[in-house]
Amino acid sequence: MQKITTTEELKSAIQLLEYKQANEWPLLKAQFSTTYESLKPLNILKSTIKDVFSTDLKGDISSAAIGLATGFLAKKSFVGTSHNPLTKILGMLIEIAVANKVGKNADEIKSIGSLLLKKIFNKHEDSEKNEDSEKHNG
Repeated sequence: MQKITTTEELKSAIQLLEYKQANEWPLLKAQFSTTYESLKPLNILKSTIKDVFSTDLKGDISSAAIGLATGFLAKKSFVGTSHNPLTKILGMLIEIAVANKVGKNADEIKSIGSLLLKKIFNKHEDSEKNEDSEKHNG
């Protein structure tokens, strides 16, 4: 900012600052109101819930759940009803390894699973069609 040396320059600078203040004051009030509303506990809770249920997080949660469930099933199938401590430790290691691997590759596993289900249902539908055509022909 320049150095003010005359009364006219001072009056001009004051007018400029008053104009700037008059224009920025409503913006400042609006921003304060928005900030105040966003900091209310209910609004913080709403935004947190909205963030938790965002699509990215849903995918992460489902991948983790699939991984944990698969790891648990792998452990149960390995350990069974054994009371051997070594078997239980190995079961935990298998559970962690399977859960980790499945969780990291859940999307690929889902796509392969859906392809397998489509093939199974298509074969089932084809066999039903063949049976129906044999009944009509025979």
